[in-house]
Amino acid sequence: MIKYIVTGGAGFIGSHLIEKLLKKNKKVIVIDNLSTGRFENIKKFKTQIKFIKADISKKGKWQKTITKNCCIFHLAAVADIVPSIKFPQKYFEANVKGTLNLLEACKDKKIKKIVYAASSSCYGIPKKYPTSENELLSPQYPYALTKKLGEDIVMHWSKIYKIPCVSLRLFNVYGTRSRTSGTYGAMFGVFLAQKLKNKPFTIVGNGNQKRDFTYVTDVVDAFVAASKSKIKCEIFNVGSGKTVSVNKIVQLLGGKKIFIKKRPGEPNCTFADISKIKRLLKWKPKVSIKEGVNQLLLDIKYWKKAPVWTPKKINNATKTWFKYLK
Repeated sequence: MIKYIVTGGAGFIGSHLIEKLLKKNKKVIVIDNLSTGRFENIKKFKTQIKFIKADISKKGKWQKTITKNCCIFHLAAVADIVPSIKFPQKYFEANVKGTLNLLEACKDKKIKKIVYAASSSCYGIPKKYPTSENELLSPQYPYALTKKLGEDIVMHWSKIYKIPCVSLRLFNVYGTRSRTSGTYGAMFGVFLAQKLKNKPFTIVGNGNQKRDFTYVTDVVDAFVAASKSKIKCEIFNVGSGKTVSVNKIVQLLGGKKIFIKKRPGEPNCTFADISKIKRLLKWKPKVSIKEGVNQLLLDIKYWKKAPVWTPKKINNATKTWFKYLK
């Protein structure tokens, strides 16, 4: 029987992936150090999974779980963009060294597949939309760079050591169980906490910038499709194939808004060309932005303990960003 290992399984995407695998009666092992993930995300599955609390940036007993014919979904990472400017070493330890340790543990084990969670941030500010996998990569900040380097390691180990790997470049993933930590992070988490406290939405720039928002269950389906496929040493974009403005998101959420200074290094648009994944993995997104936002509003209480960001707090949190990025 194939066992499925999910690194970062207590996190946002990982917990949804675990839920999907368990519904298919798969044997699941979760490796997570709970630095960004929350055990509450997987608490209801605790009798159905094996949970290993471990930091993959450090070698340890967790490596013994990797055996012949296992399938690994590698989602463990430090993911918040803004703090990466201030703490780049932390991101390199988790996202690069952690990935290297995992790939080294997989050598000569004849594993079934590794599916790596890459990031569309590696494109930087693309010159072409929709953006294909062949677009020149130009990371604008340390988080994006570390995810690119992680992908480079995965692809190189796949080629040299014949480890069957696939990398998925994820575009603006949103959905239930997304981050509620104390760092200034993803837009939806910020907005939902503000809505709960009846505070205005803090829109970066003029709000006309567009994003390719991809609902988490669609992303999970892409991971499963990649794991089943015989395709290896390939990179795929995972997006909705559509763009929505930030102002439109605010309209769907409903509430007052205020505008704050736009951050340099961030594109005015993210827009995935998903023709490759549609063709080769037979995957396509199913959840519309309206359906996804409605689901968030139904589960809005999840963000009741999340920090409420004000313009002043955001200004303090992004000082280092504006210092180094012009």
